[in-house]
Amino acid sequence: MKIAIAQFNASVGDITGNANKIIALANQAKQQGSSLIITPELGLCGYPPEDLLFRQDFIIANQKTLNRIAQSTTGITILVGHPHYENKQLFNAASVLQNGKIIATYHKQILPNYSVFDEDRYFEADNQSLILELEGIKFGIMICADGWEPEPARKAKEAGAEFLLSLNASPYHMDKLETRYEVLINRVKETGLPLIYANLVGGQDELVFDGASFVLDAQGNVTHQLPSFVEALDYVEITNKQPVATSIIPALSLQAMVYNALKLGLADYVNKNGFPSVVLGLSGGIDSALTLAIAVDALGADRVKVLMMSSQYTANMSVDDAIAMAELVGVDYSLIPIKSLFEAFKGALSEEFKGKPEDTAEENLQARIRGMLLMALSNKFGSIVLTTGNKSETAVGYSTLYGDMAGGFALLKDVPKTLVYQLANYRNSLSTVIPERIITRPPSAELRDDQTDQDSLPPYEILDAIMQAYVEDDLSHADIIKLGYREADVKRVTRLIDINEYKRRQAPIGVRITQRGFGKDRRYPITCKLNFN
Repeated sequence: MKIAIAQFNASVGDITGNANKIIALANQAKQQGSSLIITPELGLCGYPPEDLLFRQDFIIANQKTLNRIAQSTTGITILVGHPHYENKQLFNAASVLQNGKIIATYHKQILPNYSVFDEDRYFEADNQSLILELEGIKFGIMICADGWEPEPARKAKEAGAEFLLSLNASPYHMDKLETRYEVLINRVKETGLPLIYANLVGGQDELVFDGASFVLDAQGNVTHQLPSFVEALDYVEITNKQPVATSIIPALSLQAMVYNALKLGLADYVNKNGFPSVVLGLSGGIDSALTLAIAVDALGADRVKVLMMSSQYTANMSVDDAIAMAELVGVDYSLIPIKSLFEAFKGALSEEFKGKPEDTAEENLQARIRGMLLMALSNKFGSIVLTTGNKSETAVGYSTLYGDMAGGFALLKDVPKTLVYQLANYRNSLSTVIPERIITRPPSAELRDDQTDQDSLPPYEILDAIMQAYVEDDLSHADIIKLGYREADVKRVTRLIDINEYKRRQAPIGVRITQRGFGKDRRYPITCKLNFN
C-alpha cells in the first residue's frame, strides 16, 4: 500500500482554509494511488490555538468542518488532527475519515505542559489506544508528545498495532531534528514497530514549525526524510508491513536551518497578519544588515523599505555600507539625518537637564527619534517595523525602550550575537548581500564618540556563553564560574539579565530558535529581588 504524508502550513483559526488544504492534498494523494493520508496535529484549526479552545463556536466549527472534509473525500482514508469535545471534555484528537464518515477518533494521552506548551490548560488526557486496520495492516495512532514517552507506543503494540502513525506539531529549535530522531528511534526499538512521523510546517507568532517529517523502519533506520521549512506531500510504499527505503534529503547545516527558520517565521507573521510590507532602520551594523537580508529573502525587495538615520556620531563608513547593502539587495531606501531633531529635543530639555553631563539620556534620545520616524512610516503606509536587536542585547538590556525596541516584530530576538555573525557569513556564502566591512568592523551603537559595544559589555563570545549557561541551562553563579568564566563577568552579566525583565516584557515577539527564548519558555517575575545562596 501507499501512504501519503501531508506536511502543510496551517493557519491558526482558519478552519475553512485549513480544511480546503486537507481536501486538496487528499485528492492529490488519491490520484497518486495512496490508500491513506496523514496530516499534522491539530492541522484543522492550526497549532497552538490557545484560548480559542475556550470558545464554544470555535469547537463547533471544527466539528462541522471535520464532517465536511469526510463528506468531500472518497476513495482514501484521511487521518486529521483536531480538537474534539465529548462528554463535557475537550481532547486533542485525531479522527479517521473514510467513505464519507468519521469512523473513529483517538485522544492524545500525554499532554505537554512545559517550555512553550500548556496543553493541560485546555485538554483532558485519555489512556486508550486506537488501532486502524487498513489493507491488512494494523496501525497504532499517536499524537506528538505520545511518542516522547514509552507508554502510548507500548499500549498500541499490546492492542495489536503493527505500524505506528504519529501526528505532530513540533516547533523548531536548534538541533531539534536530531532530538526527534533519538526519541522516536527509542520508541521503534522498544516496540519493534516502524513509524511515520508527520509534522506541521509554518510560522505561528514566535514559533516556527519546521516540518522535516520522516519515516523509520522497524530497526530504527530512517527510510524517508521530508524537507525542512517547506510544505511537502510525500509518499511511503509499504511492503511486508515495512516502509520501502527511498532517497534521503541531506540534512542542512545549523546555520542554514536557523536562517530558514527566521525567514519562514518572518514571512508567515507578515503574510498571515496581512501586512503589505516591512520597514527597518539600516545603520551599517551587523544586526540590521542580517535583518535586511532575511527580510528580502522572505518577502522580496519590493516589500522592504529601509531608513538610514545618521547622527553626528554616525561614521561615514556606516552610511556608505548601509547604502551599498541597500543597493545590493535592491530595496527602496531613504536618508533622514536626525542631528537637527536631536538638537531640537536637547534644546527643549535644556532647562530640565541644566547642570547635568550628557549620558545615556541623550544617547537614548537618538534611538527614540529613530523609533518615532520608523513608526511614522508604519502608520502612514501600513508597514510593520522590524526591530533589529539580537538575543545578547535583549538579555542584558542593551537596547532602548521606545527606541530601537519600537516595532512589531523582533526578528533576531532569540539569535545570540555570535550566531548573528555566523548567519551573515552563511548568507554571503550563497551570494554576497552584506558588505564585508559590516561583518568585520567592531560593533557599535554609535550614540557617542568612539563608542563600541565592549565599552559596556564583555566580549560577545563570553557574554553569549554566560547567557546560555544562565538562561538556557539554569546554572547558578558558582556553576558558571566553575566553567572557567571570571566571577566579575558572571555577576555583571547575570545581574543585567535579572534587572532587564521589565524591558523584555515590553519587547515585540520574535522567532524562537533556541530551547529557551525570551517568551513562553522563560517566565520570570519583573518585580523580583533575588536574595539566596
